Amino acid sequence: MKEEIAKVMAMVQEGKLDVEKAAELLQVMRGTETRNLAEKEVDYNKKMLRVQVVSTEGDNINVNVPINLVKAVLKAGHGIASKVPQAEMYVKDIDIDLLLQAIENEIDGQIVDITSANGDKVSVIIE
Repeated sequence: MKEEIAKVMAMVQEGKLDVEKAAELLQVMRGTETRNLAEKEVDYNKKMLRVQVVSTEGDNINVNVPINLVKAVLKAGHGIASKVPQAEMYVKDIDIDLLLQAIENEIDGQIVDITSANGDKVSVIIE
């Protein structure tokens, strides 16, 4: 949006647009951005966080969690899993702050891809 505003301002300075036309154009751009943000927010909140673990020993795990639930849980207590002995070995290498940052910035796609020395794989995907 900032780039588009700069282009409109440059066109006004160059005399290619008058002030009234520039104001109209900026209003249209703001309205479009507002609609796009609302649509994006609704769509993003419908997404799922998928965690896939594939073990060389045949222990495979697939977990799908709504992104809204993930936001709430991570913000409420992201250190809880690391304090549970059975879960600690699975979450110790996952950067919770990275997950929160990815969700806050509405990132899509694979955000974590880990392959251990023994061939176990962990993937975290937002889709």
